[in-house]
Amino acid sequence: MRAFREAVEALDLDAAEALLAQDVVFTSPVVFKPYTGKPITAAILRAVSGVFEDFRYVREINDASGRDHALVFTARVGDRKINGCDFIHVDEDGLIDELTVMVRPLSAAQALAAAMGAQFERIAEEARARSV
Repeated sequence: MRAFREAVEALDLDAAEALLAQDVVFTSPVVFKPYTGKPITAAILRAVSGVFEDFRYVREINDASGRDHALVFTARVGDRKINGCDFIHVDEDGLIDELTVMVRPLSAAQALAAAMGAQFERIAEEARARSV
């Protein structure tokens, strides 16, 4: 999805958030249970933008219907290089209703989990504030 890719690459997180459906489901690469809702998903996106270094999308794959997309990326967390993919599904209004992130290798996923875990209270607080 070109608009999401451009927003993330430009670190325009308000524009990325505007592309999320209210009931978006975010599936994290490091947490078992998905997160539901625009406030928590936007808060996670904001946090991860500060955790990832040297982030860049390297490939975009779109299905013929225009509703399913895969954005392949590379980044670093500390000294760990991450390869990953954002799998995006859009609803009938063109808003993101599913965002699934997968990353590898395991050592990079563990570094990401630790870095994001250290910010979880702030993420949860931001999500609560956005829900009001």
